[in-house]
Amino acid sequence: MAKEKVILAYSGGLDTTAIIPWLKENYNYEVICACIDVGQEQELDGLEERAKASGASKLYILDVVDEFCDEYILPCIQAHAVYENKYLLGTSMARPLIAKKLVEIARKEDAQAICHGATGKGNDQIRFELGIKALAPDLKIIAAWRDPKWTMDSRESEIAYCKDHGIDLPFSADNSYSRDRNIWHISHEGLELEDPSKKPKYKHLLVLGVNPEKAPSKGEFVNISFRAGVPVAVNGEEKKLSDIIRYLNELGGKHGIGIIDIVENRVVGMKSRGVYETPGGTILYAAHEQLEELILDRECYRLKKHMSDELAQLVYEGKWFSPLREAICAFIKSTQKYVTGEVRLKLYKGNIIKAGETSPYSLYDENIASFTTGDMYDHHDAEGFITLFGLSTKVRAMKLLSQGIDVSAKDSSKDDDSTVTVKKAPAKRGRKAASEKTDKISAAEKKAPVKTAKAADKKEKPAKTTRAASARKKAEDKPGRTATARKTAAKTTRTAAKKTGTRRKTTK
Repeated sequence: MAKEKVILAYSGGLDTTAIIPWLKENYNYEVICACIDVGQEQELDGLEERAKASGASKLYILDVVDEFCDEYILPCIQAHAVYENKYLLGTSMARPLIAKKLVEIARKEDAQAICHGATGKGNDQIRFELGIKALAPDLKIIAAWRDPKWTMDSRESEIAYCKDHGIDLPFSADNSYSRDRNIWHISHEGLELEDPSKKPKYKHLLVLGVNPEKAPSKGEFVNISFRAGVPVAVNGEEKKLSDIIRYLNELGGKHGIGIIDIVENRVVGMKSRGVYETPGGTILYAAHEQLEELILDRECYRLKKHMSDELAQLVYEGKWFSPLREAICAFIKSTQKYVTGEVRLKLYKGNIIKAGETSPYSLYDENIASFTTGDMYDHHDAEGFITLFGLSTKVRAMKLLSQGIDVSAKDSSKDDDSTVTVKKAPAKRGRKAASEKTDKISAAEKKAPVKTAKAADKKEKPAKTTRAASARKKAEDKPGRTATARKTAAKTTRTAAKKTGTRRKTTK
């Protein structure tokens, strides 16, 4: 009975080399290695001999560089997909393609399982496994580092394991950087990079370029041409995308372009520090974005930016084979119809400096944008536009003012509403003052009720009438006088009172 087969994602490194005898020993599989070439360059040297010496029955080496560039890298260039503002997704873009090719080989070999050597702490385990599940949900997945039968926990233990199984390796136990390379970039992790307080040792670290401080003192110009969003030529010479990337890697590396030091948030929840070199990719991103500034209208540009962030998140998380990723890429591709033109850049000590761009589909019109008044734009048109554009803002402010809310008193630097000054309307202030006055009068009345009553009586009778009546009564009641005398005296008193009143009135 033939043994079951397992396809091992083989890089030729220490981990995957040690996995070959481990799979045979613990699962009794026939191990078929598959190395997916996405631009690892010299890392592929001597791979077949090493795999077979380690116990593999067969090794596939598939060159998928052009497929990687045209179907995986290009959509990310066109989207300007960047994870957490820095990472240009070099490793992330390659993993789904590798998973796809592993599935194709598994189907061809009638294998029952696929094995990978990604650790249980990284993102690659997610990317490989989501890709396999999306394309071949029936295949078994073996993650060696998460398997209970895997007992190796260091480079030293892996080397010792290989020696015990008669495998001689060109590896040493020194703690070198952990690297991943393809045509788009190279990543570095480990050693001093595990301590965020330490600066990278660029002299020993960098592979594709140089520290910007060591770059030439004279800058260099480069012209990049695009057709419908696709890079098609450099300095007037047409090339396929893979060759453009190789050329720009060399040119950008020379000038210290595309080196980032990032602490990123991994999908599994931890933070990880790494240094990435992406010289050619950084130049292409800058050139493409610069050209889009001329061509895309404002609304399309704004929505595309949002879609770019969404795509970066999906790619980083290994969800390439998802309906959402396909839908976003379809939208991105539709925006590229008129992204045609040429961009000129200057490379200087790690910097990319804009040096002009042209496009037959440019929306920039000097006759409109110039400070000189032209026929196509009347400055007075802005008045009506601003009136309508700000109408809702004005209406809201008017409504708030009508409620006694002074919107100008709010401090925009504070989040709460405690700084909003609420002023009472004038009518309300008048009622409040009247109420306070009434309360004071009531209190005074309680203290002096008699006086208040007398004052009220005086108000009810005119002063003149009261004095005249009192005089008549006194004259009539005076003792010793006849009735006629009393009447005469009263009449005289009334006449005198009238004269007195007339004098007071005149004086008044």
